[in-house]
Amino acid sequence: MTTKVLLELDGVHTHIGAYHILHGVDLQVPEGQLTMLLGRNGAGKTTTLRTIMGLWTASEGRILFDGVDVAQRRTPWLAQQGIAYVPENMGIFSDLTVAENMTLAARAARDTGALDRTRLEWIFGLFPALRKFWLYPAGLLSGGQKQMLAVARALIEPRRLILVDEPSKGLAPSIVANMIAAFRELKRSATTVLLVEQNVQFAREVGDRVAVMDDGRIVHQGAMDEFAADRGLQERLLGLSLDPKLERLS
Repeated sequence: MTTKVLLELDGVHTHIGAYHILHGVDLQVPEGQLTMLLGRNGAGKTTTLRTIMGLWTASEGRILFDGVDVAQRRTPWLAQQGIAYVPENMGIFSDLTVAENMTLAARAARDTGALDRTRLEWIFGLFPALRKFWLYPAGLLSGGQKQMLAVARALIEPRRLILVDEPSKGLAPSIVANMIAAFRELKRSATTVLLVEQNVQFAREVGDRVAVMDDGRIVHQGAMDEFAADRGLQERLLGLSLDPKLERLS
């Protein structure tokens, strides 16, 4: 049975000022799967996520979400359609508590008491530290805990698509392992995820599919297990292999 493609980029170009960053990106993200977007620094991965989310506007090409071209739509409209974005800088509100950060992310809840308790308990199962620090200002959390909060905010309501930019960046190996476990659990909910990552072990552990970027273009797409088994292809596209060590792309 053919898996439905929920998100498709067709010949997408993005200019930022005088700079031409994306050079005709073609990308398919199947529904209910976790697609890893890999590539060296400067390949255009973050620009791709920001273009999908409407933070930067595509200068050419189509971005199809469930078959509808949303390339010129604004970010608030895209969020209303069920697309969430976890930026690399996490974007949390440091002066607000964990609870207040979560409430702001839940459009249907006017206050903390209105949060969906069943869903909140599910999130606490993914990230137990958030229960412990529920009433703490988010700015007092560790880097790993802030990253957990950033991901949890995207999950507080059911989303059709979640875009995540480098969730393991700067985290200790033990926290990375926790994040891997959380994304494995998220996959069981059949949530569609497009995830940029530099930690190749993270990619291998959680990815269903992989797309590799180079110089603003997608140069490979396919199943993660097939990509992980082909060291020659990995070394040609990434300059390293997806071995068990926690390496990062250069």
